[in-house]
Amino acid sequence: MSRPPTQHAPIVRSNTLEAVFIDPDDPLQSRQDLPKVIKHARVTYDDTSTPISSPRLERFSKIIFPRPSHPLQPARISEWTNIGSFPSPLQNNPSQLNLGLSFVGSRETILVDIISDAENTTMSRELVRAGPRKELAFHPSNQARPCIVTCGGLCPGLNSVIRELVMTLKKMYRVSRVDGIPFGYRGFYSTHMTIAELTEERVCDIHHEGGSIIGSSRGGHDTKRICDSIVAMGYNQIFIIGGDGTHRGAVKIFEELKRRRVMASVVGIPKTIDNDIALIDKSFGFDTAVEEAQRSIKCAKIEAKSAINGIGLVKLMGRHSGQIAMFATLASRDVDCCLIPEVHFELDGKAGLFQYIEDTLRRKGHMVIVVAEGAGLELIEREIESSDFDESGNKKLSDVGLWLKTHIVSDFRMRGREINLKLIDPTYEIRSVPANASDNLHCSLLAQSAVHGAMHGFSGFSVGMINTHFVLIPMEEICRRGRTKVDVKSRMWHRVIATTMQPSLSGESSHHGASMHGLIEALDGSLTFRNANSNSVFKPASQPTVFEPDEDSEDE
Repeated sequence: MSRPPTQHAPIVRSNTLEAVFIDPDDPLQSRQDLPKVIKHARVTYDDTSTPISSPRLERFSKIIFPRPSHPLQPARISEWTNIGSFPSPLQNNPSQLNLGLSFVGSRETILVDIISDAENTTMSRELVRAGPRKELAFHPSNQARPCIVTCGGLCPGLNSVIRELVMTLKKMYRVSRVDGIPFGYRGFYSTHMTIAELTEERVCDIHHEGGSIIGSSRGGHDTKRICDSIVAMGYNQIFIIGGDGTHRGAVKIFEELKRRRVMASVVGIPKTIDNDIALIDKSFGFDTAVEEAQRSIKCAKIEAKSAINGIGLVKLMGRHSGQIAMFATLASRDVDCCLIPEVHFELDGKAGLFQYIEDTLRRKGHMVIVVAEGAGLELIEREIESSDFDESGNKKLSDVGLWLKTHIVSDFRMRGREINLKLIDPTYEIRSVPANASDNLHCSLLAQSAVHGAMHGFSGFSVGMINTHFVLIPMEEICRRGRTKVDVKSRMWHRVIATTMQPSLSGESSHHGASMHGLIEALDGSLTFRNANSNSVFKPASQPTVFEPDEDSEDE
């Protein structure tokens, strides 16, 4: 017997829907999107021996018990000042009734740790789910006074986030005015910059352009002057788009406004092209960066194949994390060697980079190398002592692309071997392009989640995607964890090794390194990967897994 035609869900979302009403095979996404609550089960985490039996629960293999402690939850403005309570305009607008049917329940959470074990009890953290709420802390049309600021370096998708913030505020919530703060934090108080209104007409098409329509800059954070300006201008929703350094500044703004008992919601939208913000699945702009990096790798491959002993060397972004280099390598499948900050390598020796280049050229006649900008810094610092810092407090890095090119050319000249090396550096091209389709969608959902959270009265939070769902993350969690790095023991990095077939590059010949060289020679270009050893091929660098930036450091 065939199923009836799929229709719109006949129910309003609720956080009390019972699991017995849920069919695991139900095709309606709106039903599958609901928490499966067993309403009458009074079982807590310390009473897991209590049986729960029902024929309708047979399809479910896990029952998750709540703990008394509350999930990680952002602050509420009501904790330090009086706020109003207004019904969401999505409840009574017939043209947007579909949005009203998707209100998020007050107790809905998203599990962070979803990898389970079929035979053992497992644990997970919870974060508050993002989405529209029935009740608002701000009257949208005559009380909400939002502003938007972008800080740090450029990243694909900035304009997409700005556009969707404005459109959500104005179209969904009917906010009368949204302001754009020019050129980062200093735009709040600088007398040489003008704060401009962001109208629907002005932002309508900006997602087709790279960069930030309101400008961006590093540094310029002055908590007192920024908060004085926020109070003087009457802003009560401050949307801050930036990386880890920007978020540390946002936490200070949040704490100062809270100390002054100002009714204001401070909201962060994580931005880093390097994808090195902890906890979240990915940062916006990363997919675009990987896609654009692939184009450069493809060009390097063509250059290398078209020359005698051709080497295509591509330098990609990644000051402290090799995420872009790693994913671009995996996506392109054209790379013979991937160098990232997390993995130590040596130039000389029987298991060094020079010898691997020699072996690859002898075997294939050409080679493609991808290097992240922060790779090999310890080698460069042996030769060049640099103590310069940029305006954000980040140490200025020597150009690893030029350094590596110089040393490779010099080494093969001494060997009497002809090579043709082309260095490609697409850094600023990647930063300034418009977001691709995947990132545009991601940016839109981040912006909508930020507005929904601010309107409900949450503050001091960032929005992000965790396990494909959008959540509200206390800013302190992002700042406390610092920047993430590539885990060289992870399956993802092992996939890189299986793709490039590169040896340890440790400099000293070892059984493992020699066997990898022999394997590469024997395979003659085959992508088959066999590794009899259980140890990682690569030697991790001495840095810890998480990079903790200096207090004054700004995001990239």
